[in-house]
Amino acid sequence: MRFLLSVLLTLPLSAASVDGAKLHWSSAGSGKPTLILVHGWTCDDSSWREQVPVFSKRYRVITLDLPGHGQSGPPEDGKFSMTLFANAVESVRQEAKVEKAVLIGHSMGTSVIRQYARQYPQHVMAMVFVDGLLKRAPGSAQPEPVNGPNGLKVRETRIRAMFTPQTPPELQQHILKMMLAAPEATASGAMQATFDPANWKDDVMTMPILGVYADHSRSWNPEYMKMVFPSGEFLEIPGTGHFVMMEKPDEFNRRVIAFVDKLK
Repeated sequence: MRFLLSVLLTLPLSAASVDGAKLHWSSAGSGKPTLILVHGWTCDDSSWREQVPVFSKRYRVITLDLPGHGQSGPPEDGKFSMTLFANAVESVRQEAKVEKAVLIGHSMGTSVIRQYARQYPQHVMAMVFVDGLLKRAPGSAQPEPVNGPNGLKVRETRIRAMFTPQTPPELQQHILKMMLAAPEATASGAMQATFDPANWKDDVMTMPILGVYADHSRSWNPEYMKMVFPSGEFLEIPGTGHFVMMEKPDEFNRRVIAFVDKLK
């Protein structure tokens, strides 16, 4: 009976939807608080394969594929935005019957959960940013287009730039396969949504925040982080690239668990 219950708790659920997109999501564990894990650009919920088995022993853990990613459908109008992604998280939260959650977002997922906190602050207990960009440098150029004849090559180049010499080859291949599998429309639309100037606001958020960043991360801006997130704590994990949680999962998991346990 206990085994059957465990299996049922980890079965994928997919009745939630947003803007006509059917959403794939899964739940594991039953402890408190609930963690909602949000993947990055052109990724899917397998980004958290090293976290779910560990975190679900202590908390309820929800993962989802954002619209157009993984097993979730694209929006009917084909338009991607941070608001769409935040609403997708909200649709899953509602169906999962969670009142307040700790939101964990990797890369683009950091922008998603930040937008979610703007729209639905009453449902946010705390947030964890995982190597996510929080402020663009003034005058930054728009990223190179990832659609068209050279789109796939541009995407692969961007992905490989996320690795370091220490990133295991088998992990690199997993990430490349996962990210390059996303449709071109998703890659392009989600990229435009991420770098939409409307997202880059300096609104102060006072809930508890943990920022876990890669070694010498290009997203690292301690002064800005302390100004906008006064209750935040931020750290870098040495010897990691952009996929911190997959490259050094034991240390990442330990840091997140220590943070979450302080919230209880």
